[in-house]
Amino acid sequence: MSTDRELTFQSAGHRLVGTLTLPDGPGPHPTALLLPGSGPLNRDGDHRRMRLGIQRDLAAALAAAGIATLRYDRRGIGESSGGFWPTGFHDNVDDAQAALAALEADASVDSRALFLVGHSEGALTATTLAARGVTTAGLVLLSSSARLGAEVLRWQTAQIVPTLPAPVRLLLRLMRLNLVARVSRNHEKILATTADVTRIGGQRINAKWMREFLRYDPRHDLARINAPILAVTGSKDLQVDPADLTLIAEHAGGPVQTRLLPDVTHVLRHQPGPPSLGAYRREIRNPVDPAVTGAVVDWLRARVAELT
Repeated sequence: MSTDRELTFQSAGHRLVGTLTLPDGPGPHPTALLLPGSGPLNRDGDHRRMRLGIQRDLAAALAAAGIATLRYDRRGIGESSGGFWPTGFHDNVDDAQAALAALEADASVDSRALFLVGHSEGALTATTLAARGVTTAGLVLLSSSARLGAEVLRWQTAQIVPTLPAPVRLLLRLMRLNLVARVSRNHEKILATTADVTRIGGQRINAKWMREFLRYDPRHDLARINAPILAVTGSKDLQVDPADLTLIAEHAGGPVQTRLLPDVTHVLRHQPGPPSLGAYRREIRNPVDPAVTGAVVDWLRARVAELT
């Protein structure tokens, strides 16, 4: 069993609202700040078009293991004020830092055992935040990239093209469309903008976030982190190169444990057969794969035991 209570905090004049999940038993508790992937996600990690539930599932697994968690709505999402579209990559890091400060001030939380657990963009948020010198007992980086943002997006495109339906691939060949080259041209257009929000090809783009992400290389921040790191990526990840696990281990300033989980996707579900983005909607009906939650729980428990 566990107890949920609302926790609010301020960041850049915005009121952000989250859920602090406390395990049974007396506190203060070891606690993990759960940081979501990119997009307009609520505290559970749900998009209005795709209920991923990653932070919700992690919170449940960690509470059962005696570890408290905080997850919160992004700016302009759910009960949090502000606007999602004008928010940049580094604004998200500022919000995470404010959330961490709120946890440190909470009597239910053991400030000596505060961890950062991020998925996808959230893993980069955790990396950037830790490199600022905040106090953390360790980081869990789920589906984390470890190279320049522009390179990540080009790699994603190259991986996704072969998974497209055969008629679409044929059409691309007939039209001589190189999607990777088109993505690179769009990056140049975005980097030339100055507004927080713009349109590329008729599509609204969070330009501030994109400019900051395209230029961000986590390797520089990893080198400034001395706290222990667990990095976990699935072998079926089409959005982050599983080989980046090696880069994380090579560049981090502290001890690193890496786990490559067979048949796990970017959204942390089990996927049999060839990797496919098209299977996500079916697979997210199931919870986060137990191999993921098990790896996170075991590592955090071991770190907590070292602190006591």
